[in-house]
Amino acid sequence: MSEPLTTPGEGFHPHLHEAPGRAAAPLRARLHHIRADALDGDTAQTGGMRRFGAVSGRTVGSEKLWMGQTHVAPATASSDHHHGESETAIHVVSGHPEFVFLDDSGDEPEEVRLRTSPGDYIFVPPFVPHREENPDPSEEAVVVIARSTQEAIVVNLPRLYALDLDANA
Repeated sequence: MSEPLTTPGEGFHPHLHEAPGRAAAPLRARLHHIRADALDGDTAQTGGMRRFGAVSGRTVGSEKLWMGQTHVAPATASSDHHHGESETAIHVVSGHPEFVFLDDSGDEPEEVRLRTSPGDYIFVPPFVPHREENPDPSEEAVVVIARSTQEAIVVNLPRLYALDLDANA
């Protein structure tokens, strides 16, 4: 027999906040349940896509992780952007999004397009400019994103280009 579903924001021990004479459990002392219908749309955005936060410093008190969903509408491309110091892991849930970046490891910079399917993963290193595209004319692409920072860092760019980190030092 399974227990009833917890309500959004409740921890593993939802009764802790109800114990007489006991203060509410701190955010970092319990598990958190973020329901699909409780995702937070008030997060950093990029044109052409919509991000929804689930796990963040604001929602659950995380210090080193942000996790959520991104939706890319049919026949849409995001703006060029990077995620600052954050490492980003992406899991494709539905659709066939394409991830585009500029590979400047050879003699001439070359635009690379990674074509994905549901179940695939993508890793985006810190400061790497890229964009997401959804070439499908009728199906939305949905991905789950995990970042190594507590908030969704998004730096929108005027174009897709490689950053010269030495020049900024």
